[in-house]
This record gives sequence, structure tokens and C-alpha cells, in this order.
Amino acid sequence: MRDVSLWRCLLGLEDTVVERVEFDQHERVVVVAVRPAARRRGRCGRCRAPAAGYDAGRGRRRWRTLDCATTQVVLEADAPRVRCRVHGVVVAHVPWARHRARSTLAFEDQVAWLVTKTSLSTVAQLMRVAWRTVDAILTRVWAEIAERTDLFEGLSRIGIDEVSWRRNQRYLLAVVDHDTGHLVWVGKGNTTATAQSFFDALGPQRRAKITHISADAAPYIAKVAAKNCPEAIRVADPFHVVKWANDALGEVRLQVWRETRQLARANSRGRGRAPADAAHEYPAHKRLKILTRSRYALWKNPENLTPHQQTRLDWIAKTDPRLWRAYQLKEGLRAVLKLPCEEAAAALDAWCDSARRCRIEQFVDLARMVTDQRGPILAAIEHDLSNAISESVNTRIRLRNRIAFGIKDPDALISLLMLTLSGHTPALPGRA
Repeated sequence: MRDVSLWRCLLGLEDTVVERVEFDQHERVVVVAVRPAARRRGRCGRCRAPAAGYDAGRGRRRWRTLDCATTQVVLEADAPRVRCRVHGVVVAHVPWARHRARSTLAFEDQVAWLVTKTSLSTVAQLMRVAWRTVDAILTRVWAEIAERTDLFEGLSRIGIDEVSWRRNQRYLLAVVDHDTGHLVWVGKGNTTATAQSFFDALGPQRRAKITHISADAAPYIAKVAAKNCPEAIRVADPFHVVKWANDALGEVRLQVWRETRQLARANSRGRGRAPADAAHEYPAHKRLKILTRSRYALWKNPENLTPHQQTRLDWIAKTDPRLWRAYQLKEGLRAVLKLPCEEAAAALDAWCDSARRCRIEQFVDLARMVTDQRGPILAAIEHDLSNAISESVNTRIRLRNRIAFGIKDPDALISLLMLTLSGHTPALPGRA
């Protein structure tokens, strides 16, 4: 095998002519001089359509490729410009690299694959590139995959949810396919415009094919979904409904705890160590301790309670009617969501009536929220659909963001998430 053929095989080059191979003593890199094959010359770098030559560009250019053992290797070639009928004057296409990239296809694919498996700082150190270079590579690799992939094919049941990716209320809006469990779209922000941009990308024909939309009670999602997919069934997430009840119960417990603390302070004997013959602790202090330790007993499902938590719950039932009533309402709503569809409507109406008459402010407000979401809640029970897949994807989004550790550009993060969670992860170079 000739030396040039060997290097072309080692570097994984296609439609490329290897002219010579040299070692740059000053920069300590292997320089491989190449040129595109005749049939790949004179093409637009963006659309790859044949184009007329314009000028010689800025002379010779280098592209970083995969290392040879511990030595860096670069490809060197001319970078002429052509005049495209669509894109104007652009740098001519080269078969070994993407447009506007300073590294080869194999190099970028390996970087993108590594970032989906480990942290960005580790990849930057291993591949000897800067963090910003990794961000740009992720964006280019995903843009190429998205261009040749139809992510919305067969989309009928979707889940929409927002997830925080940075402090100071930085959110992403994620759309998940219920049938495949894959992430199909991510947008920046949690606004009406962000949600509308997804339906704009979907197009009118595919919007008409959407049959179910699961989401939380965010008004902007409901508004945009009703506008773009009026025939789709909007489903509320039962997990969020139970979370509303738990939050209301937590507020009631906190209110009772504060009242008990005030009573304990009013009956306090003051500072300092108590005398040896002092009376036992005041009842208010004991009550305060039990309420402090009863938080998880009130939140957990009854079947998961420990003996100590069950004892605290029994104590609350005997000593605090308001907190016990709030707990019963929380468990009642949770039980309604498990009923068959033909029984759930009447049970949910009865629960709302009971919550409105309980005179507990937090649950009166909760009854109003449940009444507003009555249709989506019953639809979730009827169609056995929730936002659990979206919540699972949100957990993986936070995990990927944490593992990556270094991505500050939302576009690069979106590219990373799509490469990881959409089912279209780039393959390692040289693997089938």
C-alpha cells in the first residue's frame, strides 16, 4: 500500500487526495496536505451545489483531525471561495469537514459523542480544545443531524413541560413523545412565544395529527395548545395535582406549627438551665416537637409509613382536627385519581364540594384550582395518561446539564440534550 493510501485510510478520508505528509518541527504536529477529489471541487460550502469560482480565498487553511497516538494531526489545503446562486460568496465545500468548521468530521463526531458521555471539561482536556470550541462543535453536529432527520414523524401524543437549567429563573421548554419516550424539541424560555415556536416548527398538517397534549397547569401552555390544536385532548398531570394537595397540606402544617411555637414561647420559663425540682416540659413544647417531626408522616402515602410516623399521625388525628382534616382531604384527592373513569367525575365533584366547605383557606383555594382543571384531570384518568415521561426526561436533562458542567450557551446545551435524549446520538468514527 502506498504511503498516501495508508494515510487516507488511517484518517478516514473519502473523496480526498493526499498530496504529502510532513512533520512540523516548530508546532510539533503532523501536517497532511490534501485536496478534494475532482468531482467534489467547486461546490457551495452550505448547500453543496455546483458553483462558479470566485477567488482563492485567504490561502492555505488547516483543519484539526484525530490525533495519531500522542501527536496532533492537521489537514492542510487551499480554501477558495465560490459564488453560489442561493448563498452568494462562500468558502468552497471540502469533503472532510463541515462548513465554517476548523476540525474534521471525524474529530467533531468524536467530541460530540464524548460530551454525551462525560463532562465538557474532560472532553476539552482529552481532545485538547477550548470549551467554546466544544460548544460550537455540538451546535454544528446537531444542526447536521436535525437537517437530515424528521423528529416530528408520527408525532401524536406529546408532553410539554418546563425545566430550569440555570439560576435566576433560566428555563427550557421540553417537548416529549409519549409513544417513544424521546425528546423531540427544546426551546429557550418558558413563555407563550417559546411554546408557539414549537407549534410553528410543527406546521399546520402535523398540528392536526396531535391527539393528546399532557402538561401541568401553566396557563401559557394551555392557551397556546388550545389555539394551535383545538381538537387535541389536553391532559393534566395527576402528579402535579397531588403535589398541589401536598403543598396545601404543608402550608396548613406550617401554620399550626407557628401557632404552637407562639404558645410555647408565651408559656416558656425563660432562659437558663431548669432547676432540679422543676416541673416537666410544658405540653406546648411537646406538641411543637411532634409537629416538627410529623412533616414526612403527613406527606407520605399511608402504605409507606413507618411505625413511628403512623404513631405521629394517630396523635394528630386525636389532637388537631384542622390538620387532620387537611390530611384527609389530601388523601381523598389522591384516592379520586385512582378511581375508574365512570366513578371519577362524581367523586371529584364531591371532593371539591367537601374542600370548599372545610373552612381551611389553603384547601378552598385548591378546590378552586381543581375545579378549573376538572376537564384535563378527568381526561388524564380516562386516557391513563400523565406527564411522567416528561418529568423523567426533565430529570435526565438536569443530570446531563450537571454532568456536562461547563456549558453556558443555551444553544449548545439544547444541542447536547437533543444528541443525548432524542435517539440520534452520533456514532464514533470508524464504527458501523
